[in-house]
Amino acid sequence: MTGRLVLGGREWTPGSTVVMAVINRTPDSFFAPARGLDDDAARRQFEAAVTGGAEIVDIGGIRAGHGPEVSASEEIGRVAPFLRWARDQDARVVLSVDTWRAEVAQALAGEGADLINDTWAGADPELLPAAAELGLGLVCSHTGGQRPRTDPHRVSYGAVSTAVVDQVAESLAAAAARAVDAGIPAESVLVDPTHDFGKNTRHGLLLLRHTRRLAALGHPLLMALSRKDFIGEALDLPDPAARLAGTLVASVHAAAHGAMVFRAHDVAATRQALDMLAMIEGRIPPRRSVRGLA
Repeated sequence: MTGRLVLGGREWTPGSTVVMAVINRTPDSFFAPARGLDDDAARRQFEAAVTGGAEIVDIGGIRAGHGPEVSASEEIGRVAPFLRWARDQDARVVLSVDTWRAEVAQALAGEGADLINDTWAGADPELLPAAAELGLGLVCSHTGGQRPRTDPHRVSYGAVSTAVVDQVAESLAAAAARAVDAGIPAESVLVDPTHDFGKNTRHGLLLLRHTRRLAALGHPLLMALSRKDFIGEALDLPDPAARLAGTLVASVHAAAHGAMVFRAHDVAATRQALDMLAMIEGRIPPRRSVRGLA
């Protein structure tokens, strides 16, 4: 079972589900409604995310995939003012920064960041010690050795059907151990199998099928599934705008098997889906129950 999660002075117990909203301070995110380079658009996204039930907001300043070069200074410039604004709006929301660069993490720690979401699995070896020194939580990811902003090409993990699961589990366990050894509390180290990064569609589905094994690593398990390509390919839906139903099913499956944190573009829908699962399982009561009683 995934362990408890502690970030930014907040704590979630095992069995909780947490929604992490996505705000991309970029002009070219793969999902157009998530583009928030414009300040007003980003602020509206933040307010809608909090109202919809997000407890973590993940802010990025550079597209994960191919695109124009973005320097570290430009990435900082895109994120820092908005991060300051968000911190002033709501002291309880955990603020995450989606970056692989130590320079960016160091610059943004003083602007209100609580967590570094390193989606490129330690590509910058200085990021881990920087996060530890700054007292930030860390997301440990798996990319199969892919360099930042590259797509997988004919990726293979061997002939054994579960080889990708074995490698992801071993890699995440080792990365989390390094983070703890560096001084980050175990309950502030999240692990993410990082769907679509260094993996094909069949790998993504297999990792979901083995969610329980990843949750058994003992750290809060993050699933970043929202509208991703493996869902689009599985359902033959090239347009990310059509992938909400597949995302919600994948998220509920992962939650039922031990995942804790869900990075989502559609916060309210994700929160409702996870809460409905919790009600079915008897972990939380219905919000209203008067039918047949009055």
